[in-house]
Amino acid sequence: MTNRFIPILFVLLWATGFIGAKYAMPHAEPFWFLAIRFAIAGAILTALALVSGRKWPSATAAINALIAGAFVHGLYLACVFWAIRNGLPAGMSALIVGLQPILTTILAALLVSEQADNRHWLALLAGLAGVLMVLWPKLALASEGINAATISASFLAVLAISGGTVWQKRTGGASDLVTGTAIQYAGATLVTGLLSLMFETQQFDSTPQLWFAMAWLVLVLSIGAIFLLMLLIRDGSMNRVGALFYLVPAVTALMAWALFGETLSLSQLAGMIVVAAAVWIAAGQRQISNDSYFNFRS
Repeated sequence: MTNRFIPILFVLLWATGFIGAKYAMPHAEPFWFLAIRFAIAGAILTALALVSGRKWPSATAAINALIAGAFVHGLYLACVFWAIRNGLPAGMSALIVGLQPILTTILAALLVSEQADNRHWLALLAGLAGVLMVLWPKLALASEGINAATISASFLAVLAISGGTVWQKRTGGASDLVTGTAIQYAGATLVTGLLSLMFETQQFDSTPQLWFAMAWLVLVLSIGAIFLLMLLIRDGSMNRVGALFYLVPAVTALMAWALFGETLSLSQLAGMIVVAAAVWIAAGQRQISNDSYFNFRS
Protein backbone atom coordinates (compact mmCIF):
# COMPACT_ATOMS: atom_id res chain seq x y z
CA MET A 1 0.00 0.00 0.00
CA THR A 2 1.46 3.34 -1.01
CA ASN A 3 1.27 6.49 1.07
CA ARG A 4 -1.39 7.85 -1.27
CA PHE A 5 -3.89 5.35 0.10
CA ILE A 6 -3.32 6.21 3.76
CA PRO A 7 -6.07 8.90 3.78
CA ILE A 8 -8.50 6.46 2.12
CA LEU A 9 -7.76 3.76 4.68
CA PHE A 10 -8.16 6.27 7.49
CA VAL A 11 -11.65 7.26 6.31
CA LEU A 12 -12.74 3.63 5.99
CA LEU A 13 -11.55 2.78 9.49
CA TRP A 14 -12.83 5.98 11.10
CA ALA A 15 -16.31 5.47 9.67
CA THR A 16 -16.65 2.17 11.54
CA GLY A 17 -16.64 4.08 14.81
CA PHE A 18 -20.32 4.94 14.46
CA ILE A 19 -21.10 1.30 13.68
CA GLY A 20 -19.14 0.17 16.73
CA ALA A 21 -21.00 2.64 18.93
CA LYS A 22 -24.32 1.28 17.70
CA TYR A 23 -23.28 -2.26 18.62
CA ALA A 24 -21.82 -1.38 22.01
CA MET A 25 -24.13 1.20 23.55
CA PRO A 26 -27.07 -1.11 24.38
CA HIS A 27 -24.72 -3.10 26.63
CA ALA A 28 -22.61 -0.50 28.46
CA GLU A 29 -22.68 3.07 29.68
CA PRO A 30 -20.74 5.33 27.29
CA PHE A 31 -18.17 6.95 29.59
CA TRP A 32 -17.31 3.68 31.35
CA PHE A 33 -17.04 1.79 28.07
CA LEU A 34 -14.71 4.44 26.69
CA ALA A 35 -12.58 4.55 29.85
CA ILE A 36 -12.00 0.79 29.55
CA ARG A 37 -11.35 1.09 25.83
CA PHE A 38 -8.75 3.84 26.26
CA ALA A 39 -7.10 2.06 29.20
CA ILE A 40 -6.69 -1.13 27.16
CA ALA A 41 -5.39 0.72 24.11
CA GLY A 42 -3.00 2.76 26.24
CA ALA A 43 -1.69 -0.37 27.98
CA ILE A 44 -1.04 -2.06 24.63
CA LEU A 45 0.87 0.93 23.30
CA THR A 46 2.84 1.34 26.53
CA ALA A 47 3.90 -2.30 26.41
CA LEU A 48 4.88 -1.91 22.76
CA ALA A 49 6.91 1.19 23.58
CA LEU A 50 8.74 -0.52 26.42
CA VAL A 51 9.51 -3.66 24.42
CA SER A 52 10.76 -1.72 21.40
CA GLY A 53 12.72 0.81 23.43
CA ARG A 54 10.85 3.85 22.18
CA LYS A 55 11.87 7.32 23.33
CA TRP A 56 9.38 8.97 25.67
CA PRO A 57 8.63 12.67 25.23
CA SER A 58 9.79 15.43 27.54
CA ALA A 59 7.59 16.62 30.41
CA THR A 60 6.29 19.56 28.36
CA ALA A 61 5.51 17.38 25.35
CA ALA A 62 3.82 14.80 27.60
CA ILE A 63 1.55 17.45 29.11
CA ASN A 64 0.64 18.69 25.63
CA ALA A 65 -0.13 15.10 24.60
CA LEU A 66 -2.33 14.62 27.68
CA ILE A 67 -4.30 17.75 26.79
CA ALA A 68 -4.65 16.75 23.14
CA GLY A 69 -5.80 13.25 24.11
CA ALA A 70 -8.34 14.61 26.57
CA PHE A 71 -10.00 16.53 23.74
CA VAL A 72 -9.34 14.55 20.52
CA HIS A 73 -10.20 11.17 22.07
CA GLY A 74 -11.79 11.60 25.48
CA LEU A 75 -14.24 14.48 25.27
CA TYR A 76 -14.98 13.98 21.57
CA LEU A 77 -16.00 10.33 21.86
CA ALA A 78 -17.64 10.82 25.25
CA CYS A 79 -20.03 13.30 23.66
CA VAL A 80 -20.66 11.17 20.55
CA PHE A 81 -21.29 7.95 22.49
CA TRP A 82 -23.46 9.71 25.07
CA ALA A 83 -25.63 11.24 22.34
CA ILE A 84 -26.07 7.89 20.57
CA ARG A 85 -26.76 6.12 23.88
CA ASN A 86 -29.49 8.66 24.58
CA GLY A 87 -31.27 8.15 21.28
CA LEU A 88 -29.67 10.48 18.75
CA PRO A 89 -29.72 8.68 15.38
CA ALA A 90 -26.28 7.82 14.04
CA GLY A 91 -27.09 9.74 10.85
CA MET A 92 -27.77 12.94 12.78
CA SER A 93 -24.60 12.46 14.83
CA ALA A 94 -22.55 11.96 11.66
CA LEU A 95 -24.14 15.04 10.11
CA ILE A 96 -23.12 17.26 13.03
CA VAL A 97 -19.62 15.78 13.18
CA GLY A 98 -19.43 16.55 9.45
CA LEU A 99 -19.20 20.23 10.40
CA GLN A 100 -15.75 19.58 11.90
CA PRO A 101 -13.67 20.61 8.84
CA ILE A 102 -15.14 24.11 8.80
CA LEU A 103 -14.43 24.63 12.49
CA THR A 104 -10.91 23.19 12.12
CA THR A 105 -10.20 25.62 9.28
CA ILE A 106 -11.40 28.58 11.34
CA LEU A 107 -9.43 27.55 14.42
CA ALA A 108 -6.30 26.85 12.36
CA ALA A 109 -6.50 30.30 10.81
CA LEU A 110 -6.92 31.91 14.24
CA LEU A 111 -4.42 29.88 16.25
CA VAL A 112 -1.86 28.38 13.86
CA SER A 113 -1.73 31.13 11.20
CA GLU A 114 -2.62 28.57 8.54
CA GLN A 115 -4.71 30.41 5.99
CA ALA A 116 -7.23 28.74 3.70
CA ASP A 117 -7.35 29.96 0.12
CA ASN A 118 -10.50 30.29 -1.99
CA ARG A 119 -10.14 26.71 -3.22
CA HIS A 120 -10.26 25.39 0.33
CA TRP A 121 -13.29 27.47 1.27
CA LEU A 122 -15.08 26.30 -1.88
CA ALA A 123 -14.22 22.69 -1.09
CA LEU A 124 -15.35 23.01 2.51
CA LEU A 125 -18.70 24.53 1.58
CA ALA A 126 -19.23 21.96 -1.18
CA GLY A 127 -18.35 19.20 1.26
CA LEU A 128 -20.92 20.45 3.76
CA ALA A 129 -23.53 20.49 0.99
CA GLY A 130 -22.63 16.91 0.11
CA VAL A 131 -22.92 15.83 3.75
CA LEU A 132 -26.40 17.36 3.93
CA MET A 133 -27.42 15.56 0.74
CA VAL A 134 -26.25 12.21 2.14
CA LEU A 135 -27.86 12.51 5.55
CA TRP A 136 -30.90 14.69 4.97
CA PRO A 137 -33.23 11.70 4.31
CA LYS A 138 -32.21 10.31 7.71
CA LEU A 139 -33.49 13.41 9.44
CA ALA A 140 -37.03 12.28 8.63
CA LEU A 141 -36.46 9.49 11.17
CA ALA A 142 -36.67 11.98 14.01
CA SER A 143 -37.27 10.50 17.44
CA GLU A 144 -37.27 11.56 21.05
CA GLY A 145 -33.49 11.26 20.98
CA ILE A 146 -33.26 14.40 18.85
CA ASN A 147 -33.34 17.08 21.53
CA ALA A 148 -31.33 20.01 22.81
CA ALA A 149 -29.17 17.82 25.06
CA THR A 150 -28.07 15.25 22.45
CA ILE A 151 -27.59 17.85 19.70
CA SER A 152 -25.58 20.05 22.06
CA ALA A 153 -23.43 17.05 23.01
CA SER A 154 -22.70 16.40 19.33
CA PHE A 155 -21.70 20.01 18.73
CA LEU A 156 -19.47 19.85 21.81
CA ALA A 157 -17.86 16.76 20.26
CA VAL A 158 -17.09 18.75 17.10
CA LEU A 159 -15.58 21.56 19.16
CA ALA A 160 -13.50 19.09 21.19
CA ILE A 161 -11.91 17.25 18.26
CA SER A 162 -11.36 20.47 16.30
CA GLY A 163 -9.72 22.19 19.25
CA GLY A 164 -7.62 19.13 20.09
CA THR A 165 -6.47 18.78 16.49
CA VAL A 166 -5.35 22.40 16.34
CA TRP A 167 -3.69 22.10 19.77
CA GLN A 168 -1.61 19.15 18.60
CA LYS A 169 -0.56 20.98 15.46
CA ARG A 170 0.27 24.14 17.42
CA THR A 171 2.36 22.34 20.04
CA GLY A 172 4.11 20.13 17.50
CA GLY A 173 2.95 16.79 18.89
CA ALA A 174 5.19 14.04 20.22
CA SER A 175 8.15 12.95 18.08
CA ASP A 176 7.27 9.27 18.57
CA LEU A 177 3.77 8.23 17.58
CA VAL A 178 3.62 5.18 19.88
CA THR A 179 4.59 6.90 23.12
CA GLY A 180 2.75 10.09 22.18
CA THR A 181 -0.49 8.24 21.49
CA ALA A 182 -0.12 6.17 24.68
CA ILE A 183 0.06 9.40 26.67
CA GLN A 184 -2.92 10.80 24.79
CA TYR A 185 -4.95 7.75 25.82
CA ALA A 186 -3.94 8.37 29.42
CA GLY A 187 -5.54 11.82 29.11
CA ALA A 188 -8.62 10.31 27.48
CA THR A 189 -8.91 7.64 30.18
CA LEU A 190 -8.72 10.31 32.87
CA VAL A 191 -11.51 12.38 31.28
CA THR A 192 -13.89 9.50 30.58
CA GLY A 193 -13.14 7.81 33.90
CA LEU A 194 -13.97 10.96 35.85
CA LEU A 195 -17.15 11.48 33.82
CA SER A 196 -18.20 7.90 34.54
CA LEU A 197 -17.58 8.25 38.28
CA MET A 198 -19.56 11.48 38.33
CA PHE A 199 -22.56 10.50 36.20
CA GLU A 200 -22.75 6.71 35.76
CA THR A 201 -23.08 3.42 37.62
CA GLN A 202 -20.36 1.67 35.53
CA GLN A 203 -22.76 -0.67 33.73
CA PHE A 204 -20.88 -3.16 31.53
CA ASP A 205 -22.78 -6.23 30.31
CA SER A 206 -20.20 -8.86 29.37
CA THR A 207 -21.81 -10.04 26.13
CA PRO A 208 -20.08 -11.35 22.98
CA GLN A 209 -21.45 -8.40 21.03
CA LEU A 210 -19.99 -5.92 23.48
CA TRP A 211 -16.58 -7.57 23.57
CA PHE A 212 -16.49 -7.74 19.78
CA ALA A 213 -17.24 -4.02 19.63
CA MET A 214 -14.56 -3.40 22.26
CA ALA A 215 -11.93 -5.42 20.38
CA TRP A 216 -12.76 -3.71 17.10
CA LEU A 217 -12.75 -0.21 18.55
CA VAL A 218 -9.51 -0.78 20.45
CA LEU A 219 -7.45 -2.49 17.75
CA VAL A 220 -8.88 -0.99 14.58
CA LEU A 221 -9.95 2.47 15.76
CA SER A 222 -7.94 3.39 18.85
CA ILE A 223 -4.70 2.00 17.45
CA GLY A 224 -4.93 1.59 13.67
CA ALA A 225 -7.01 4.60 12.67
CA ILE A 226 -5.56 6.91 15.32
CA PHE A 227 -2.00 6.22 14.15
CA LEU A 228 -3.08 7.22 10.66
CA LEU A 229 -4.74 10.37 12.01
CA MET A 230 -1.61 11.34 13.94
CA LEU A 231 0.44 10.94 10.77
CA LEU A 232 -1.99 13.07 8.80
CA ILE A 233 -2.04 15.80 11.45
CA ARG A 234 1.73 15.87 11.84
CA ASP A 235 2.68 15.83 8.18
CA GLY A 236 -0.34 17.33 6.43
CA SER A 237 -2.08 20.67 6.13
CA MET A 238 -4.71 21.23 8.82
CA ASN A 239 -7.32 22.18 6.24
CA ARG A 240 -6.74 19.05 4.17
CA VAL A 241 -6.77 16.75 7.18
CA GLY A 242 -10.06 18.30 8.24
CA ALA A 243 -11.51 17.84 4.77
CA LEU A 244 -11.11 14.06 5.11
CA PHE A 245 -13.83 14.03 7.75
CA TYR A 246 -16.36 15.03 5.10
CA LEU A 247 -16.01 11.51 3.69
CA VAL A 248 -16.96 9.83 6.97
CA PRO A 249 -20.75 10.38 6.89
CA ALA A 250 -21.00 9.06 3.33
CA VAL A 251 -18.92 5.99 4.11
CA THR A 252 -20.92 5.42 7.30
CA ALA A 253 -24.15 5.56 5.26
CA LEU A 254 -22.78 2.89 2.90
CA MET A 255 -21.78 0.68 5.83
CA ALA A 256 -25.21 1.07 7.41
CA TRP A 257 -26.78 0.10 4.09
CA ALA A 258 -24.62 -3.02 3.88
CA LEU A 259 -24.93 -4.08 7.54
CA PHE A 260 -28.40 -2.91 8.54
CA GLY A 261 -30.28 -2.73 5.24
CA GLU A 262 -30.76 1.03 5.29
CA THR A 263 -31.82 2.40 1.91
CA LEU A 264 -29.79 4.89 -0.13
CA SER A 265 -31.66 7.38 -2.31
CA LEU A 266 -30.39 8.98 -5.50
CA SER A 267 -29.88 12.25 -3.64
CA GLN A 268 -27.67 10.46 -1.12
CA LEU A 269 -25.59 8.85 -3.87
CA ALA A 270 -25.25 12.26 -5.55
CA GLY A 271 -24.17 13.70 -2.22
CA MET A 272 -21.39 11.13 -1.93
CA ILE A 273 -20.08 12.22 -5.33
CA VAL A 274 -20.15 15.85 -4.20
CA VAL A 275 -18.27 14.93 -1.02
CA ALA A 276 -15.60 13.03 -2.96
CA ALA A 277 -15.19 15.99 -5.34
CA ALA A 278 -14.85 18.39 -2.41
CA VAL A 279 -12.08 16.33 -0.83
CA TRP A 280 -10.34 16.08 -4.21
CA ILE A 281 -10.39 19.87 -4.51
CA ALA A 282 -9.19 20.43 -0.93
CA ALA A 283 -6.31 17.98 -1.38
CA GLY A 284 -5.03 19.86 -4.44
CA GLN A 285 -5.21 16.99 -6.90
CA ARG A 286 -2.89 18.72 -9.35
CA GLN A 287 -0.16 18.86 -6.72
CA ILE A 288 -0.53 15.41 -5.22
CA SER A 289 2.84 14.15 -6.38
CA ASN A 290 4.68 16.97 -4.59
CA ASP A 291 2.37 17.61 -1.64
CA SER A 292 3.56 16.62 1.82
CA TYR A 293 -0.01 15.58 2.61
CA PHE A 294 0.71 12.32 0.84
CA ASN A 295 4.44 12.10 1.58
CA PHE A 296 4.87 10.84 5.12
CA ARG A 297 8.31 11.04 6.64
CA SER A 298 7.96 8.40 9.35
